[in-house]
Amino acid sequence: MAWWDGVEETRILVAPEPIATGNGKGKFLSLRHPKSGNPASYFFIDGSLQELHWFKQSYGSWFLGDYVCEDGRLYTATPVDPVFILLPLFEEARMKKGDDQGKFRQLEEIIYVEGYLGYQSLSSIAEDSIQIVCEIKEFGSSKFFRLDDSKVLAWLCYKVHQLKRTLPTLDKNYAARDEKDTLIDAVSLLGEYLKDEPWLKLLCSHLKLDLQEATRKAQVHEILPNALESTPGSSHPLQVKSGSDKKASNGKLAKKAKIETDSRNIKDMFRRASRRGS
Repeated sequence: MAWWDGVEETRILVAPEPIATGNGKGKFLSLRHPKSGNPASYFFIDGSLQELHWFKQSYGSWFLGDYVCEDGRLYTATPVDPVFILLPLFEEARMKKGDDQGKFRQLEEIIYVEGYLGYQSLSSIAEDSIQIVCEIKEFGSSKFFRLDDSKVLAWLCYKVHQLKRTLPTLDKNYAARDEKDTLIDAVSLLGEYLKDEPWLKLLCSHLKLDLQEATRKAQVHEILPNALESTPGSSHPLQVKSGSDKKASNGKLAKKAKIETDSRNIKDMFRRASRRGS
């Protein structure tokens, strides 16, 4: 694990295998969560941005050869479309007011966020992301960017289309749902990474969906807990109680474990689907 910058203690991380052409060197980044704006942890390696989550039982540790790792948490890293992470920066940078569409800014200005130096590490992939949702003007060798609402909406609709096509393949319960319910599910999943204003509201208006219904479903989605709850930067990790805890029945524990497993599976599916549009 010596190739992780800033790690002083051993941890167990399950992550995609680095690409063969990469250098295999990664770093942990602290970035703002695109929905809440709270600090969240990410892993950046070989041009791939991955969101970190962790899972811990009430009691546990790892045996690594002759070494005992007292931190029994299992960390996972799953790819996430960087456009979701950078979209709030693009929105803030244009400084839109009323009918004024805002200013064109250089990329270096846009990804500078005080207190979050991690964004500077994304400069190698930020330009590809910014071209998906921004207008571009070139003056000599310099490029200037401004977020374009119509491009953002087109990108979001593409994400919805991907999820609508994928969700019915998960199990028979999803396959039996009608088209509108599947559409609401897809939008609520995207809502985990979008601010209600302006993007979720814009998307719901375009799809003729009720914003409150979509946001309410995102909040109470049984199989998809809040994305922040399982990140290392959160004080609310996903946990299951130990078998010695007499307050919970085996049935409840089994149901909780199944929900958490389904949640992780669907999150993995969501991120894989999201990356195809980047």
